[in-house]
Amino acid sequence: MSKKKDNSSRLFDSGCFVEILIFLMILGGSYWWFIQRNQIDLSRFVSNNSVVSWLQDKFPNLPIPTLKSEDTSTEKETVLKSKETDSTQTESSQSSSSETVKNTPDLPKIESPSPIPAEEKIVNPVKPNNNSLEKETVLKSKETDRNQTESSSSETVKNPPDLPKTESPSPIAAEKKIVNPVKPNNNSLNDKVLTPWDKKEIRGIYLSRYYITNNADEKTIRERVRYYKKQGFNTIIHGVWGNGCTMYKSEVMQQILGANSCPNEFNEQWLIWLIDEAHKQGIEVHAYFEKGIKIDKNSPIFDLAIAKKWIVPGVDKTYDGIEHYVLDVEVEEVANFFTKILVEFVKKYPTIDAVQWDDYLGYHAELPGKVDRTAKLTSFTKQMITEMKKANNSVSFDLSHHNPYWAKKYFAADWEKWLVDRVFIQAYNEDNFQEELNYAKQYDGIGITDKQLHRLDELVNNSNIKSVLVFPLSGEPEKAANRVKSSF
Repeated sequence: MSKKKDNSSRLFDSGCFVEILIFLMILGGSYWWFIQRNQIDLSRFVSNNSVVSWLQDKFPNLPIPTLKSEDTSTEKETVLKSKETDSTQTESSQSSSSETVKNTPDLPKIESPSPIPAEEKIVNPVKPNNNSLEKETVLKSKETDRNQTESSSSETVKNPPDLPKTESPSPIAAEKKIVNPVKPNNNSLNDKVLTPWDKKEIRGIYLSRYYITNNADEKTIRERVRYYKKQGFNTIIHGVWGNGCTMYKSEVMQQILGANSCPNEFNEQWLIWLIDEAHKQGIEVHAYFEKGIKIDKNSPIFDLAIAKKWIVPGVDKTYDGIEHYVLDVEVEEVANFFTKILVEFVKKYPTIDAVQWDDYLGYHAELPGKVDRTAKLTSFTKQMITEMKKANNSVSFDLSHHNPYWAKKYFAADWEKWLVDRVFIQAYNEDNFQEELNYAKQYDGIGITDKQLHRLDELVNNSNIKSVLVFPLSGEPEKAANRVKSSF
């Protein structure tokens, strides 16, 4: 009998309990290995164990699983399987709910890397006065950020259609550039320090209708607006009518008088450019109807007015050296003409901020006949303003006139009954300046000439004077504006 056979027979001897114990341990270990073989690589353990080697020598028929370390192909296969298992486990761990999508090619492409998405942090604009909504939005945003941080960086989504759109929001922009006329009293509120001059509701500079003659181009007109803005003005009062004709193309004039404008040369778009640039700069434009219902012999309608008997008898000599003739608004044709002109203007230039008429809307008391025309002038003016408001209610009707006492007594202008929006008291006469100043405190402001700029400091520091209008009668508005700025 061979040596190996003798060794086998000793297994059942009474003195071989050690071998039996070892055999049972091996059987138990084999069973444990059998159920855990997919998770534990025993090749390194079994092949290098001295006890197992001894058992193999003693009991060659004993079924002990061994993995030869020399079998490189088996080892490679085990490594590959291990890597595949690790990859599967990694993909599984990346899902917050351990769910996978069966048809991953059908998922929408998300160009931006997860976590999803930065756009969720972009909240819809919340009105500043709604604090509760703002807090709720911020809290939701923080909660979303926290949930995204806790979840995996490459989260698999079960329902792709519910993914938020990753399009970047369109910039909010140019529509904020659409400028509504800025009221002068709001013009400087954003400044950190307001000077007394800045606090005036209207800081106006007057430019006569001749200022736009000689076909001033667009660049020139826009530069002028910016210049007056730099000098501290927030309102431009520009002549658009005077001596019986318009400084723009008028169909009303063409139909009634046979000419569509004054004979002066001007670019047809001059007022459009002026209003546009002024509103961009936060400046108002007030259209000035110079001379009102008065004309002189140089008027293009003078001969027609004489022939049609539109003129009140006599010569108006309100100002020395100037002879005017006054159109009679008691004549229905004259009243209709002025009303149609005003209505046409506010329709033609709907974004104009105001129209302003001056003290030439009145009859001098020294006209022959000593006729009281106060009631008729009031009736005409109220009707004209009413029709203008029907055509464009956003336009203010302003007046630059004498104080109410002088206006009514010497010019038949009871303007307190005219339904005007604002009145600025003319204080051109130095002899009674303080009297005019007292009136100006009761109304919307005061008008002075460039010869009275020495009064500017007094007016600016008077909190009862709401607005200051500067009328450069010298015909040099740029110099007058510069003097105003240098005063502060």
